[in-house]
Amino acid sequence: MLNAIARVVAIPFVALALSVPTGAATMTAYDFDFTAINGDPMPLSDLEGKALLVVNTASFCGYTPQYRALEELWQEYKDQGLVLVGVPSDSFNQEYDDNAEIKEFCDTNYSITFPLTESTPVKGDSAHPFYAWVKEQGGRSAEPSWNFNKVLVDANGNYVKTFGSGVAPDAGMVRRAVDAALPGAE
Repeated sequence: MLNAIARVVAIPFVALALSVPTGAATMTAYDFDFTAINGDPMPLSDLEGKALLVVNTASFCGYTPQYRALEELWQEYKDQGLVLVGVPSDSFNQEYDDNAEIKEFCDTNYSITFPLTESTPVKGDSAHPFYAWVKEQGGRSAEPSWNFNKVLVDANGNYVKTFGSGVAPDAGMVRRAVDAALPGAE
């Protein structure tokens, strides 16, 4: 009798286990959408096959001068298959409230040409789903702890590494990792 009850109870659990979707482990960075700073859709799927360096930025941070090195890195690597994506964020209370002001600041002070998203939360419960995925992929240390964290994604859309705020965009360790993440670098 006990075996019969166990079979009846086990069957629904097996069916449930088989019907559960595969989950975030199979997701890539290309599964996420942002909104561009001008309000246009910015699906990362449009960048499929490219390596990504996604950087949460802020206008009023001690690391804000990294915009220069980010722009230089973008200019150097964009024709090799790297897309640098700036994600302005007020998650650390150092960003304008208005996307137009952010864009003007970046244009006027740093002549930024790489793509920028609208101001987007990058930490905590309100974090953009891309950043929740980054945290899931790389652990708690992958979550932005301050402005100008740099998240590297390879040309297959897989999370590679997060570089902290204090790591300059043009540091040797960043360049080596970018080189290894570029399309065809396998």
